[in-house]
Parts: sequence; structure tokens; C-alpha cells
Amino acid sequence: MKHRKIYLLSTIILLTITVIVLSCKKTALNTSDPNNLTTGNYYKTAAQLKAGVNAIYAVMHQNNLVSREWYYLHDTRSDEVFPGGGQLEIPRRQLYENTDDPTNSVMNSVWNGWYTVIFRANVVTDNAPNVTDNVADKNESVGEAKFLRAWAYFDLVSMWGGVPLVTTVPKSPNDYKPRASVSEVYAQIVQDLKDAAAVLPGKSATDKGRATASAANAMLGRVLMQQGDYAGAKAAFLKIPTSGADGYSLTARYLDNFELATEFNSESIFEVVFVDKGDNNYNWGGESATEPQSTVRNQEYCPVAWRNLIPSNKYLNEFENTATGAAKTDPRFSYSVYQSGDTYNNGQSVLTDGDQNGNSSVVNGVTKKISWRKFMIIYQESSATAGFHPAGNNQRIIRYSEILLNLAECNIELGDIPGAVTYLNMVRARQDVAMPPYPTAQFPVTTKSDVIKALMHEKMVELGDEEVRNIDILRWRKKGYFTTEPIANFHANRDELLPIPQAELDNNPLVNGHQNPGY
Repeated sequence: MKHRKIYLLSTIILLTITVIVLSCKKTALNTSDPNNLTTGNYYKTAAQLKAGVNAIYAVMHQNNLVSREWYYLHDTRSDEVFPGGGQLEIPRRQLYENTDDPTNSVMNSVWNGWYTVIFRANVVTDNAPNVTDNVADKNESVGEAKFLRAWAYFDLVSMWGGVPLVTTVPKSPNDYKPRASVSEVYAQIVQDLKDAAAVLPGKSATDKGRATASAANAMLGRVLMQQGDYAGAKAAFLKIPTSGADGYSLTARYLDNFELATEFNSESIFEVVFVDKGDNNYNWGGESATEPQSTVRNQEYCPVAWRNLIPSNKYLNEFENTATGAAKTDPRFSYSVYQSGDTYNNGQSVLTDGDQNGNSSVVNGVTKKISWRKFMIIYQESSATAGFHPAGNNQRIIRYSEILLNLAECNIELGDIPGAVTYLNMVRARQDVAMPPYPTAQFPVTTKSDVIKALMHEKMVELGDEEVRNIDILRWRKKGYFTTEPIANFHANRDELLPIPQAELDNNPLVNGHQNPGY
């Protein structure tokens, strides 16, 4: 059963402030109309501030972000996916082929979505000083707002470089901001996450889907790694508890991280909550105070639905298997993808080539149809019911296995090779994975370069298609981890960053004329 959902507060609370003059009498000018809600007369209690936080979460859930375009933007800029066929829409194919321009609709959707998150977070932080009835709840709301604002800016600065840095609600239509420097944006992100970690609670048994102190520290570690501060990142990761009521640990079963019945498990540090509304009318959820939101991912990637993106051959051939001389075939292959001959629908149906629309894959020299399994719901439903309706499977954003692998990278860069190998082997030792520990014949771990190769392998097979790889590539490319460029059709000195959206250039005179190189 789903736990507490976070819905969108009516936008009347968060949009343009309207001043109503009730009469010409001087005394009437100070009269507040309780039927006309504005930011000036609404945010007076901790409960009202929490409603403002819920409005931030709701934007994060929508199609511009985690329900759809966010994972497309990350995935198409990684080397883990391949177009499923001609059905992949042009804006998504442009991103995959590095032929996108400032008008790309997917890119624009994510940019606009994150800036809406930032605006609503600023409404909360600006109005928090007005709340005095429950200081603890107020501080928690501010912590959540800062966590979500930091995540927004981390995505923006990672993929666009320096962006307009807005930390208060604009006071006039002409209150433009220029592009801040990358270091200025990162400084704001780090401060927001440190502030959030200091006030956010640990796990909750009932109020799930909200940011916690561990989520803030995990995001902080990601951010510091991206800046090259491995000591700071390691310190942040080590603040995540591994015992007690707030502790995190690997699940015994790998698939528990992608299925409906096992949401909010011991490994999940932060996840975005969705609701299966049981229809196929594209009624995903929108600007409503009460309407729940679904994710379109099950339709987009499903083997028996649109199948717009499929696993890349590079990803599929990264898994260790006995056919290539490994001691054991990595079971995460079959946990992560479906191939023809696999069963689904609780074992009642068999997947065929004909079921899977579009392109084939080549694994160990064999051509076959392969599709994503992660986050799909056909494992428990037929193709007739599961293929074309929005699903309620939560998107896991940060899980504990990533923390272990990030700690391995931190140790590599800090000179602790044995410590790095220990963290890598902890991930491989998951009960239903049980891969032989490093070193192996394929992956010796004697030198730093050996362990980097093992880390890059382990991260791909463990976290494939979880929207981590794009950010890793950006960091590893700068550090020289790759012996060859991982992205096909990559144009150096251009494709490291996305173009600033055309609408931003047109509407913001302080940004116009400051496009990223090559666009």
C-alpha cells in the first residue's frame, strides 16, 4: 500500500501576488480578504508553509521532470541506452545523437521544471520568517525546500554550466538574473544541502517520500564529488547511518529496488512517489490540489509498449558471464533487462520478438530483442493491462548501493585502494547477486587504474538506467578515466554542456548573448 502522497497545492497560493483595494477609505486599505489568498496573507502557520513545500514536490513529480522528461534527458546523454526504433520522437533522438539545439523541447521542459521547483522553494524560504507557531516544523519545511532547490540547481549546473542563480522570489517582472559562475552555483548548492542536513529528520514510518537528513548528505556527497572534493564527499556519505531505525543497508533481493511492493525498503534513501491511477488515458496528473500523479516511464520503456529506449549493446556486454570466461554470469543482467523467452505476468506469459517493437540488440555476438526491466510493471501484469497505462512505481533517486560505490571512488582518489575494493565487494556480495569478490581474472585490482576500471564496471551493471551515468560521465571525462570517449557523435568543447534554452535567451536580457560554446 502506498504511504502518504505529496500533492500540488493550488497555484493560487504561489503565483502572482494580487493586491485588492476594497474601498477608498483609509481603514479599508489594511483589510485582508480571507477569500483572496496571497503570499502576503497566507504563510502565517507551519501547516501553511508545509503546504507550500508540498507544491514543490508536486512540480518535481510532473511530466516536465521525474514523471517523464527528466529521465529522458539523463538517459539520452548517457551510453546505457539506444533508440528502440523509429518511434523515438525527434527531440529525444536529437539529444541521443547530439544534434539538439536551443529549441529542443525535452531540454526546455526540464529547464522550466527545475526553475519552477526553484521558484516554489524560494516562496517557502522567503516566507518562513513569518511563521512562529511551530519552529521545529518550520525548520523542517525550510530544509525540504533547500534540499529540492539544491537538487534542481545541481541538475542545472551539471548539464548547462553557469545558470541564473535565483534564491528569492522576484519582486518585479524586470528582476532578471544573469548567468552566475559555476563556482557560485555550486557554493549555493553546498550551503543549501548543509542547511538541509542540519534540520531534516531521519526515516519516518509514515511520512514517506519526503527529504531526510540522509538524502541531503547523499546529495551533498554527489555534489562534492562533482567538484573534485573527495574528502568532503566521503565525510558526507559516512554521515548516512547503517544501523538502528534510521539505518540503511542493501536489500537481499536486487529487484526490490524496482518493484511496487518493495518501495521504501532498507536501501532506498530518496524516492519520488507515484500513484497508479488505473487508466490509459494519459491522465498523469497536473495542476490540481488533490489529483495524484503517475509516471509515464512504464509506457516509454516497456517491452510491450512504446519501447522508445532500449539497453545499449555497450551496457548489455558489460556484464560478466561464463560465455566470455567469467567465473559466474552476473544475475543483475536478468534482473535489469527482459529478453525474448523470459516470462512475465507472474510467470503466465512469455516474451517474444514479436512483442517487442523496434530494434534488436547484439550480446556476445548473438542478435536478440532485449528491453528494460527496471521499473516496468509487466512482471506482475499482462501486456494488455500493463503496457499502455501510466504506472505508480516510485522512481528511486538515491539508493544505498550508490553510496557504497561513491565511497569506493572517494577512496580511490584519496589513495586508499584496499578500502575502495572493500566497498566494491560489498555491492557484489548482495545475497541474490553474490558475484565473486575482486580481484577476478577480468578485473585485477592492483593499481589505481585497475580499480578505476572495476569501479566503472560495477557502477554500470549495478545502477544502469537509474539516471546516474550521465553525471558520472561528465565527472570521469574531466578526470581522464576513459580511454576512449563513451558517447557516440560527441563534439568536444560543445557537447559537455547543453545549450541555454532559446526562450531564456529571448526573455532574459542578461542571459541573451551568453550562450554555451558551439550553439
